[in-house]
Amino acid sequence: MTDGLVQAIRERCRAMEIPLVGVADVRRWEDPPFRPWMPEAFYPQSIFPEARSVVVIGLPVSLPVIETAPSIWYRELYRTVNTLLDQYTYRIAAYLVERGYPSVFVPRDGYTGIDVLLEKPVAFFSHRHAAFLAGLGTFGVNNMLLTPGYGPRVRFGSVITAAELPPDPLMEGDLCTRCMACVRMCPASALGEGGYPAALTDKKACAENSARLEKRHLAPCGICVKVCPVGRDRDLYGRKNIGIYSDPSRRPDLERAWEHVRSYGTK
Repeated sequence: MTDGLVQAIRERCRAMEIPLVGVADVRRWEDPPFRPWMPEAFYPQSIFPEARSVVVIGLPVSLPVIETAPSIWYRELYRTVNTLLDQYTYRIAAYLVERGYPSVFVPRDGYTGIDVLLEKPVAFFSHRHAAFLAGLGTFGVNNMLLTPGYGPRVRFGSVITAAELPPDPLMEGDLCTRCMACVRMCPASALGEGGYPAALTDKKACAENSARLEKRHLAPCGICVKVCPVGRDRDLYGRKNIGIYSDPSRRPDLERAWEHVRSYGTK
C-alpha cells in the first residue's frame, strides 16, 4: 500500500514540475552516517513524534541567475524558490493527511531573518541533511548538498509524515571534487579545506557577511554555490570552466551581463 502511496506522491510532484524527490526513514537520523552529527532534538521524530518518514523535494536555482550573485536577480529567485517549496510541501502534507496519514510540512527557512541567525546560526530542522538521507546527493566542502544534476544549486523542502514509506537508497560515492573553489572565493573566509564534515562552515562569519549584504538588500550571498563545478547544468549552459568566476575577463560577454545586473535594484 505504501509503495502505491510513494508512486502517487511522485506523480503529484511531476505534475507540479518538481524534479527532485526522495524519501528517508526517520531511523536513519539515529544512525549517523558521519560525525559530527546533529543533536537528537533536531531529528524529525523529536519535532513531530508521529514521524515515520520524511519526503524531501528539491527545486533548482538557475545557474545564469546565481552567477550574478550577489544581486537583486538572485535575491528574487531565492525568494521565489523558497515560496514554491513552502507551497509544494504544504500541498504534499495536505494530500497525505487526506489519505489518513498525519503529516506536516517544514518551512524552508526556520528563522525570521538574518539578525536572528547572528545570534543562533541554525534552524530547527536541516533540509540538507534530510535530502542527504533521502538519497538526493552528497555533501561538499562548502557544507552544501551536491546533486548530480545541479550541484549545490538546489533548494530543498521537507514533509514529515506518519506514513511508513519505503526509503530511497543513500547516494553512493562522493560528488565533491575537492577543487576548493568555494574555499578560495568565500568572501567571509568561512570555509576550511578539510572537507565535510571535518571543516564545517563558520556559520557566524557566513551570517555576518549575509547581514552586511542584507543592509544593501543583496542577501543571500551564494558565492560558494555558484562556483561549484559539479552538476550537469554546467554542460547545459556551457559553463564547465569555473575560472570565469575568478577571472571574468575570460568571458567578456558574461562579465558585462553580470555587471549590468549588479548595478540595479539594490543599494
